[in-house]
Amino acid sequence: MKIEIMDTTLRDGEQMQGVSYAPLEKLHIASLLLKDLRVDRIEIASARVSKGEFEAACKIAEWAAQNDMLQRVEVLGFVDGNASLEWIKKAGLKVVNILTKGSLRHLKEQLRKTPEQHVDDIRQVIKFAGEMGISVNIYFEDWSNGMIHSPDYVHFMMESLKNENVVRFMLPDTLGILNPDQTYEFCSIMIKKYPGLHFDFHPHNDYDLAVANVFSALKAGVKGVHTTVNGLGERAGNAPLSSVIAVIKDQLSLETNIDEAAITKVSRVVESYSGIRIPENKPVIGENVFTQTSGIHADGDSKANLYFNNLMPERFGRKRKYALGKLSGKATIRKNLEEFGLDLTPDSIERVTRRVIELGDKKENVTTEDLPFIISDVLGDDKINNYKVRIINYSLATSHGMRPVAGILVEIDGQPYEETSLGDGQYDAFMKALRKIYEQLGKELPILTDYKVSIPPGGRTDALVETVISWNYRGIEFRTKGLDADQVASAIKATEKMLNIIENPDSSKKFMIPSPDKNNKLKENQIL
Repeated sequence: MKIEIMDTTLRDGEQMQGVSYAPLEKLHIASLLLKDLRVDRIEIASARVSKGEFEAACKIAEWAAQNDMLQRVEVLGFVDGNASLEWIKKAGLKVVNILTKGSLRHLKEQLRKTPEQHVDDIRQVIKFAGEMGISVNIYFEDWSNGMIHSPDYVHFMMESLKNENVVRFMLPDTLGILNPDQTYEFCSIMIKKYPGLHFDFHPHNDYDLAVANVFSALKAGVKGVHTTVNGLGERAGNAPLSSVIAVIKDQLSLETNIDEAAITKVSRVVESYSGIRIPENKPVIGENVFTQTSGIHADGDSKANLYFNNLMPERFGRKRKYALGKLSGKATIRKNLEEFGLDLTPDSIERVTRRVIELGDKKENVTTEDLPFIISDVLGDDKINNYKVRIINYSLATSHGMRPVAGILVEIDGQPYEETSLGDGQYDAFMKALRKIYEQLGKELPILTDYKVSIPPGGRTDALVETVISWNYRGIEFRTKGLDADQVASAIKATEKMLNIIENPDSSKKFMIPSPDKNNKLKENQIL
């Protein structure tokens, strides 16, 4: 059985506090969801909300029509005669998800109508939709409370609408109140009583049970489930698409049309546009979920992959890592050395391990990319990390009402280069001056893809600031870290490390960075 996935990142996910997408961002996410990730359907907007929402709907409709995907794009509409339908038709779309009342309390307190009046109003909208060539799905808002407190009302609604021209009946746990046992029971009742109809389950995560409830709904026999990328959504959010897909495949042995390898890429795009960071321990997509920290685990994996499970990182465009820190053992260091093609003596490994543990005890975040620099420092071996680039000096100035300016002096292969530039911030000015130097030399600089600053709490202005910068260089992504009491200085230290990685042929090989004249196959740290 193949399960239908409807993703509502662009509608329900945008109801998360602080999230708002520009029309072009919505179009980009929609195209990634439908073409790259291959979700079956997407819900992109609520009708009649704003001009920006309408503009985004028009752009997505135009793109979907060109790609023969209009029936896979849906809009939340209301029981408002033909007002929502006219909005949808004007945007060029073909599917409405009508928001109806799934509990008697919501009906009485919010609409102040009788069940019979509500059904008559819904039938009118369905009739108008048929005349306008718009397909209809129905949301039973607050259905979970309806099944708990007013099941007779829920069944009255179903009996009244089951023979109408409705493609799908969608069962929302609007307030995220259900547990897995209730979800299984209530979905089973609906499916057994109305076996010929298509039911979707729409979870919320208020009790952190959204994915577990999806599991139970699918066991009960629902044909479709609703998700959002990264679990975005109102209050505690919705069921994360990445977790749902893993559960469907590994725990239920069911199929979907989803391309798992595209999940990480789409998650990071949504993270960027939404401004909501993915927690580092978020299953499947979190930065650290495929990272082993314990040295015992690294040892077990070296001997027989003892700490692997079915969630293999390669499925999701990821790679397993072995963290460096106070829990590191010699096996952890060896695992990381394998990535760089380095082979050290047992004594050297012992010394490097001790230094990594010392740094971990000081709460320093040791990245894999730091390892060559640590080796160079501990062993005094310039062959491992030859500093071809040194930032000799820099001057940063900012004044009220004026753009920041940076002057820098950089030494590359023993030759000094000096340049100045304005910028939108001190670090931006520094990077623009650096880019000028590299353009004069005909050299290429990586693209900065992420910039994360960690400032210790407690109000100490002299505390060390850690800046971790992610770079993309010819398709390969890697990170460098800087540590300094000054935030901009820590970023500049991270940048100096980046320059030595791309300029040093040995380092480039260690980080699998392709040469300009070679069409190397991208792998390992590639952003898919």
